[in-house]
Amino acid sequence: MIDPRVKAICDEYCIKIIDPRRYPEIGETRAVATMERILRNFGEDHFRLVMSTLAETANNKALLDEYGLWMASDLIHACRAIIDKDASAWLELWDAIPLGQLQYIAQDLSGITPQRHALSGMVFERIYRRFGPNADQLDLLDDRRVLQQGE
Repeated sequence: MIDPRVKAICDEYCIKIIDPRRYPEIGETRAVATMERILRNFGEDHFRLVMSTLAETANNKALLDEYGLWMASDLIHACRAIIDKDASAWLELWDAIPLGQLQYIAQDLSGITPQRHALSGMVFERIYRRFGPNADQLDLLDDRRVLQQGE
């Protein structure tokens, strides 16, 4: 039986919960146990922020699996001050992060390090570059800064 709060929040974010034997399409999840644990351990406000971070940003509805949900939860804990200061800048950054590509790359570390942690590290590096102490300084050797400048 799915926690009715998880079901209601998924419905609110237009996320379809599917049979765990099926492979999820974009906007679908079978990670019900993960969502229930996040909700139970950290509360509804935190769970809603996890869902907003993934479901309301560009191209991230494909990361509604165990690794993506835990990664977003972990980074919300780590970056709470950033979110509290400017939630729209937080979501704008998540719009720009190529999460699907990063998750694909992280799969190469499967069996070496947990996927959740590998993905969290890769995404945190992007967050740090955007919000860290040197975020306003151009790094001429960083291709991502060059692309951001040219947009």
